[in-house]
Amino acid sequence: MIALFDTHLHLVDRERIHYPWLKEVPALDRDWTLADYQTTARRIGIEGALHMEVDCDPADIAKENAWVADMMAQDGSLIRGAISSARPEDDGFEAFLDTLDRSVVKGIRRVLHVVPDEVSTSNRFRANVGRMGAHGLPFDICMLARQLDLAAALVDACPDTTFVMDHCGVPDIAAGAFDDWAAAVSRLAERPNVNAKISGITAYAAPDWTLDSLRPYAEHVIGCFGWDRVVWGSDSPVCTLNSSLDQWVAVTRALLSEVSETEARALASGNARRIWGL
Repeated sequence: MIALFDTHLHLVDRERIHYPWLKEVPALDRDWTLADYQTTARRIGIEGALHMEVDCDPADIAKENAWVADMMAQDGSLIRGAISSARPEDDGFEAFLDTLDRSVVKGIRRVLHVVPDEVSTSNRFRANVGRMGAHGLPFDICMLARQLDLAAALVDACPDTTFVMDHCGVPDIAAGAFDDWAAAVSRLAERPNVNAKISGITAYAAPDWTLDSLRPYAEHVIGCFGWDRVVWGSDSPVCTLNSSLDQWVAVTRALLSEVSETEARALASGNARRIWGL
């Protein structure tokens, strides 16, 4: 069995860190612990993980990264680093980059579907995301399907930064939306410094999803980006809105069972290790 590297794990400690948005999603509004995740992960063949920021209160970003460092230091921890939250739209971003512990922080994400579209088009935002390239920090693109052309414009403004499109570009699988999303993914994939994350797309499907209802979306992304520019992520616990972690892993393994071992290993872990320097 090929081991998976999880590039998109969210953990939650509500006493330590404030997450303003969680109260709007009651199904997720609880603590999600490393111990519980590792129990399942070790049973289903996940060998390591990057902690993905959980859109915490901006005042708690440093605190979240310090928490990840603490979890990395635990005996037998699966955590290999953090993808930190950040605010590239702010004046202090360049100084913020200089404060990061690079033994912990491997990348940056700013959730962009919760702010006006104009945020990612500002000169300051683009200049700051561009600076990430010199720091060797990839930027995760967290945008809705309708925003993928905005993502392409951001990438074009930052040719020296590595990007990773989260969640297959957030297709509306439940509504059967495909053509517009697929065309936008194809356009974004033309940029060689963009990678794609096959992560937790059960959350965007109908509750009665099947492998066959998810397959066209995953296969289109892989077809556009190729096996050398795709990575895997659980998006746990968000994936549990419509599935379980082990069900999403089962979907992944079903998809990988039909490809070569070289291709499967690239998506499962090899590309992630290269992109984030693990």
